[in-house]
Amino acid sequence: MVQFSTDRLDSSFAALSDATRRGVLEQLGSGDASITELAEKFHMTLTGMKKHVGVLEQAGLVTTQKVGRVRTCRLGLRGLGEEAAWIEGRRQIWNARFDALDDVVEALIRKEKADGRQSE
Repeated sequence: MVQFSTDRLDSSFAALSDATRRGVLEQLGSGDASITELAEKFHMTLTGMKKHVGVLEQAGLVTTQKVGRVRTCRLGLRGLGEEAAWIEGRRQIWNARFDALDDVVEALIRKEKADGRQSE
């Protein structure tokens, strides 16, 4: 079984749990942006956007670089491969459970049909 870094997953999923932060990641997918540009795009104060970017930066999803008075944000290099692999593992488990449940339901339906034919 693949081992995942609990701290890394926790920080990534905590960062992704907020719609604004997910929106920031989508925006940065189109290109780099300053905190001021992001704040304007999301109708937020600079302080609020700095906090969101800080959470994304702590999770390694965003990097920032300050040049003069402008802090530019860009997508981090690490991506979401480990998180996607963790989600895929859970998806496979749930699919196997749903397949097993389908088998039980189908067996019950067959039994009901067979019992119905016998009582006639």
